[in-house]
Amino acid sequence: MDKNSVKNPFIVGKYLSDRYFCDRSNETEFLRKQIQNGRDVAIISPRRMGKSGLIHHLFNQSDIQQQYHVFYIDIYSTTSLAEFVYVLGKEIYNQLKPQPTVWRERFFQVISSLRVGFKLDTMTGAPSFDIGLGDIEVPQTTLDEIFNYINEADKPCIIAIDEFQQIGEYAEKNVEALLRTKIQRCNKAQFIFSGSKRHVMSNMFNSPSKPFYQSTISMSLDPIPVETYADFAIGLFQENGRQLTRETVETVWNRYDGFTWFVQMTMNELFAMTEPGGLCDQQMVAEAYRHVVMTQENSYKDILSHIAPKQKMVLQAIAKAGKAANITSAKFIKEHRLGSASTIQSAVKLLLKNDLITQENGVYRVYDYFFAEWLANVY
Repeated sequence: MDKNSVKNPFIVGKYLSDRYFCDRSNETEFLRKQIQNGRDVAIISPRRMGKSGLIHHLFNQSDIQQQYHVFYIDIYSTTSLAEFVYVLGKEIYNQLKPQPTVWRERFFQVISSLRVGFKLDTMTGAPSFDIGLGDIEVPQTTLDEIFNYINEADKPCIIAIDEFQQIGEYAEKNVEALLRTKIQRCNKAQFIFSGSKRHVMSNMFNSPSKPFYQSTISMSLDPIPVETYADFAIGLFQENGRQLTRETVETVWNRYDGFTWFVQMTMNELFAMTEPGGLCDQQMVAEAYRHVVMTQENSYKDILSHIAPKQKMVLQAIAKAGKAANITSAKFIKEHRLGSASTIQSAVKLLLKNDLITQENGVYRVYDYFFAEWLANVY
């Protein structure tokens, strides 16, 4: 994309190009090495740390594009094998559609159960993929056909499945074993499994009782070092005729513990607030926080409307603490007027299940840093 068409270089929620992607050179090279040596990879890291961005960055490398077909699916919102099959089939077709290859032409020949979704645009005559979940009558059959199709590919494939732990929540109970069998027999593809629920992902790939046991090379993502991100951010400001102090970047990075999405979102707002030729310094940070948090207010109110009063109280208590340890102690209960320890334990269990809080080494925090700030200061 032409840099002149990008009004704000701090891209949020999507990947554009190397130009707007910060570092991760070691992680990219690690992924490349594993894939080129025929090893599947499990990326296990919290949400908002940049897993999907890293995968898209790998896929954007010229050697990867030349040597492989690449496919990325996010299954976070899927709840069944039929939905999994739907998003996988649609991604494969959409990626191949612009490519005039024999392999593309064979899509509906091999995956015959999806032929009902083959349509021709009445205006252009171009083929399209128009199918609903109800059209996938026997998901396992369609999955078999998709893997057969992949094995006929004209060059190797890389298939990235984001939020892979979601398959453990499907109504069908044999999905892990089913996918493991299909993947073992798939000679034309390497797989990247990424997930944010670390204990679930670790169990899937490291427990001897699980189908995917020792089937991948595992990697985790740590925050981009503050010095590296500061150089990146200062450089983008300078390229666009603005100045940014290093102290400002460090303040933002520290506030969000280096979690990529929250840091990037705040820098996006700071850039928008800085006039061409102007200076962005620490005096602007508080206003940027307020702007970003308040744009999410309606969604935060909606979240609260769907959880029980006791859960709200525990959630707000954790938000006010920032990082909360010993949450069933008499001191914490008294300070936040939470009632009994058993009530807290029940609330915490549900908050963890719904990804509203996270826990590491007995320390809890609200998963969404912006939500935490809103709860602590506004609600």
